[in-house]
Amino acid sequence: MTLKRMVVELGMGADIRGGDSTKAAVRALRDALWRNSLDVTSILGLPLDAMHVDVRIGVPRPETVDRAAVLAILPHGVGTVSVLEGGLEIPKDDGTSTTLLAHAAAIVYVDVQERAP
Repeated sequence: MTLKRMVVELGMGADIRGGDSTKAAVRALRDALWRNSLDVTSILGLPLDAMHVDVRIGVPRPETVDRAAVLAILPHGVGTVSVLEGGLEIPKDDGTSTTLLAHAAAIVYVDVQERAP
């Protein structure tokens, strides 16, 4: 199998009042995916589920993200999720809650047969 990177999609998501890393991460991935329609696999004569999607999420506290919840929103393909330190957290002045921003990258790979020279 020779996976070739075809597409990089970027998104941002937020949980305005709850500081929920998973909610912000899911919204970030949706932002990256939902404004696009990828025809890469059909152009290559492959099914949509032939895509391999490497999802990378950036949030202030990576250990608080439910990776399965993030992965569950992929509409097609096989995915993996890695969560890295990043994003942004903005506490309210009175300390009652925070706004949490997550960033997402969905890197789409497809198995492309190498052509003989």
